[in-house]
Amino acid sequence: MRILVTGGAGFIGSNLAFALQDTYPSAEIFILDNFSSGHFKNLIGFRGEVITGDITSEELWDYLKAHFSFDAVFHQAAITDTTVTDQWVMMKTNADSLRHILDSALEWGAKVIYASSAGVYGNTEPPMKEESGLEPENIYGFSKLMMDRIALYYMKNHPEIQIVGLRYFNVYGPRESYKGKSASMIYQLAVKMMHGQKPRIFKWGEQRRDFVYVKDVVQANLLALEKNVSGIFNIATGEARSFNEIIEILNRELGTNFETEYFDCPYDFYQEFTKADISKAKELLGYRPQFSLEEGIRDYLRFIK
Repeated sequence: MRILVTGGAGFIGSNLAFALQDTYPSAEIFILDNFSSGHFKNLIGFRGEVITGDITSEELWDYLKAHFSFDAVFHQAAITDTTVTDQWVMMKTNADSLRHILDSALEWGAKVIYASSAGVYGNTEPPMKEESGLEPENIYGFSKLMMDRIALYYMKNHPEIQIVGLRYFNVYGPRESYKGKSASMIYQLAVKMMHGQKPRIFKWGEQRRDFVYVKDVVQANLLALEKNVSGIFNIATGEARSFNEIIEILNRELGTNFETEYFDCPYDFYQEFTKADISKAKELLGYRPQFSLEEGIRDYLRFIK
């Protein structure tokens, strides 16, 4: 089996590449990345090949179609900074590139598993279900919604290949540090507190998110490869937890007792409450999240330390 992982030097992509390497030791695994937000240190120990390129380049995909053939493509590459407001760049990178990938997959006969986002739901009423509440608050969420629309078009018109979209909720875990300000609040709060600084969050810390550990996200990707299915699925825990709870857990695990500093949220597109309905992923993928927020943070802190 020959596998391509786009964005493989990034946070989720690198975790996925190592899991594929362990799960399918005889597979040939290739990573495609432009290293704009990924980092080579995420790939220390990776035994496959790295192709340096930009997913927006038609010439790149022409080259790959001419020189390679893949059985599966895990598409993780994207602009993941939700504060980027350049609509042209966001749409060209996140949405339009999926067409290049799907056209290539048609030629290869490859299965495509791509990263969508809970950003497609905006501030609609939880629990979020895949077929409703699609009202993104920013261009990032809109670009991911357009990816889903493109994927659904190809599913309908090209049933000869399988396509799976995974709508990640708030993912955290090892290898995200190179994302900088786009790294999860769990990572940022943990590092701040480990350096003896008070945690700072938006007023009043009761915003709730469905936080999902990266190991559960990797599990979902592997299941999507193994199952004979196409479709779009929420990948989360199905539980919403507050930022105040994160700080309580970090204080307990780190043995600290920091008080929280609150400040005004500067964004007008902030999601206040996300919680996924994961029944579809459970039924069709066999997905079962293994990490509660407490368990995920405990496992992650060992890595951060």
